[in-house]
Amino acid sequence: MPDSRRQLIGRQSKTNGALFESWLTASCKYYEERGIACIVKTSEPMKPIKSLGQGRFMACFTKKGEPDYKGILCDGTGIMFEAKHTDSGRIKQSVITDKQWESLDTYEKFGAYCYVMVSINLTKFYRVPWHIWKRMKELFGHKFMTEQELKPYQLQEKQCTILILEGVELKNEDSESGTGTENRQA
Repeated sequence: MPDSRRQLIGRQSKTNGALFESWLTASCKYYEERGIACIVKTSEPMKPIKSLGQGRFMACFTKKGEPDYKGILCDGTGIMFEAKHTDSGRIKQSVITDKQWESLDTYEKFGAYCYVMVSINLTKFYRVPWHIWKRMKELFGHKFMTEQELKPYQLQEKQCTILILEGVELKNEDSESGTGTENRQA
């Protein structure tokens, strides 16, 4: 494939990935407004190295990035997830960096819900539990997931909102205060 075509595909994929993250951020706001969760986008650690004027600057990353989103559900349970987009029919396990892997493992060990949110072509969305993601080779025989293998983790949309917490069971069942249900759905 010629370099110019590869660069164009790379730019388009990056743009689509950023759009997917903006949709996830909007979904997080949807759940916060309903008192279900407070989940925020993790800032990328960077250091300004040169002023370009008018509030713009050149910067470099200071350390490897953490997973994209962290937060807490209304029952006090932590949640962390990484967002990944692909324009092909499969997602590779290797798209998760060593630092992200380490962070997801640590949060999972402490009882947080941990996921990899996947977008395929910005038309299908999935919430893959971390314990499934890290066992791809064992479960599927390869280190990627196809659309068919992702199917059990597919998310629904409601009025242009990706229902990222649909089906996540809360640990508290306090129906009087309204802070939890047996299987709270957004």
